[in-house]
Amino acid sequence: MTSPRSGILAAGNFIVDYVKIVDHYPQQDMLASILGESQANGGGPYNVLKDLAAMQVGFPLAACGLVGDDANGRWIRNDCEAHGIDTTQLHSTALRSTSYTDAMTVQSTGRRTFFHQRGANALFAPSHCDCTKSTAKILHLGYLMLLDHLDSFNEAGETQATTLLRQAQQAGLETSVDMVSTEHPQFREIALSALPHTDHLIINEIEASRVLSRPLEADDFQALLTAAQEILQLGVRQSVTIHVEHGAAACTRAGETHIQPSLHLPTGYSQGATGAGDAFAAGLLYGLHEGHSLADRLRLAVCTAAASLSHPTPSGGMKSVTACLALAHQFPFRF
Repeated sequence: MTSPRSGILAAGNFIVDYVKIVDHYPQQDMLASILGESQANGGGPYNVLKDLAAMQVGFPLAACGLVGDDANGRWIRNDCEAHGIDTTQLHSTALRSTSYTDAMTVQSTGRRTFFHQRGANALFAPSHCDCTKSTAKILHLGYLMLLDHLDSFNEAGETQATTLLRQAQQAGLETSVDMVSTEHPQFREIALSALPHTDHLIINEIEASRVLSRPLEADDFQALLTAAQEILQLGVRQSVTIHVEHGAAACTRAGETHIQPSLHLPTGYSQGATGAGDAFAAGLLYGLHEGHSLADRLRLAVCTAAASLSHPTPSGGMKSVTACLALAHQFPFRF
């Protein structure tokens, strides 16, 4: 008898974030003051794994990526292992340094600006991820558009990311995909290649607009839901979720739809939005793993995003699942 699958294997960007709190964002040639700084986890897979560890999820967590053979690479590996994350498939290379990001957050608004060194993540390939050796239930892959080799096309006209997703599904894992908001010239083509091998797509309104090649308003939830349904018809196998600052809209292949408002947090609560989207994904992935309803997993996702906002680093504010859900009793939903 085959053992039931359990856990999440998160693959893709593993980054060191240098988070700097600044008094304002300056115009070019002008100066801003740094009010605080810290070093933290960065990149979708790394953030999601750290968030899930802090949520005390109770199922196995595993990392799959490529870091440099340097101090930052060792820092990432040690940090993962200290939080109970399996690093068997977290590889090292001497060819590139570990990827890092300078994340500038304006203290008064929480708005962020990123300066990114692509580093070893650019070389991450399907060969670094042996899904046949994983007993995880879900492979979470991020970020498309920020993984140079995975975003490249092979002779068959498919991206390397598509190859990895197919391998995961053939090995028996469900697949989850996240993207990054960027002006990649082949954004739509890269996305369209991956969607037929994506079980669950978790993106924001900017990324959804790039996939559909039309603008989307973040405060028009009916339009966001329609967009999610359109993207589902592009080949996503099970569900599409579009999250924005004020909530999320989602649909499933089974015909379910749901619009979930975010928590109305008081002025001064947010210490920075870096990693909030990944915290949303962590909540959603937990619900998927545990078989929760669409409404319940979206409710948890907006709560985990709210927990993330309480700290300037991506995962510093994350709490247990119970404590995250308790935020919905402390703060009202926006609508």
